[in-house]
Amino acid sequence: MRGLGAVLLVVAMCGAAAAQQAPGPVGAPSGPWRDQIHWVPMTDAAGARHLLYARVCRPPGETPARVVILAHGSPPSESARPGMAPSACDSEAVRWFLERGYMVIAAMRRGYGATGGIDVEAVGICNQQEYARIGLESARDIAATVEYAAALPYARPQGMVLVGQSAGGWATLAYDSLPHPRVTAFVNMAGGRGGHEHNQANRNCRPDQLEAAAGQYGRSATTPMIWIYAANDSFFAPEIAAAMYAQFAQNGGRAEFYQLGGYGPDGHRLFFGVGGSAIWGPLVDRYLATRPAQ
Repeated sequence: MRGLGAVLLVVAMCGAAAAQQAPGPVGAPSGPWRDQIHWVPMTDAAGARHLLYARVCRPPGETPARVVILAHGSPPSESARPGMAPSACDSEAVRWFLERGYMVIAAMRRGYGATGGIDVEAVGICNQQEYARIGLESARDIAATVEYAAALPYARPQGMVLVGQSAGGWATLAYDSLPHPRVTAFVNMAGGRGGHEHNQANRNCRPDQLEAAAGQYGRSATTPMIWIYAANDSFFAPEIAAAMYAQFAQNGGRAEFYQLGGYGPDGHRLFFGVGGSAIWGPLVDRYLATRPAQ
């Protein structure tokens, strides 16, 4: 009976947790940035429904704010995926936007963190179509997050900003290549795929195919972007970043491309790193000033 009771307790707890996972906010906002977890509904290509685990951070005041959608990267090790979480409201990169009056929503895509599920972004064969497919899968989750944010009463439904780092940066290229009436600005921070092949720094899986996929996105991208990379990026070295940009631009994509100096031991961490916002902040500030807020 004791064993049966323990089993029933676990089942009851799991049922309660599942019942709480409905679309919408969880609990009440907390802290100076009104930190709150939300479950974002999305539907995949097969029609299956999912809930994305997201964090919403809000600036002071009640006037609806311009929205920043923050797209996360992907760790080299699959085992690290379940432990990932949305960026904290008081982290340097998120605070940079909050202090300028933006609302930030950071959602974990399918296969990451508390969102869970199958890893739909797994790299199989490193070729152009595979790289392009992965970015478009990421874009599905971003599209769901955009629409969810647009319905929040304290968010502006237009003039959104998509900011992505690493795999999230690659997702910004993919999303720009699709219709995106609510998003008017794209920030690609060290974006790409296939870096740290076999978990080894400065080793990439067919960068030529990654560059070709960037060109594929460029053919239908419609909004000018900003791309920022550091010289000592262990995932995407300067020659890879420059080649991706060249292919993107030669195929019609528009972007301001910045290849900055080294940052710390690994420039791939520039966006989230301590003091990083003092480096990328002025560039992003100038870019955003040129992009429509409505």
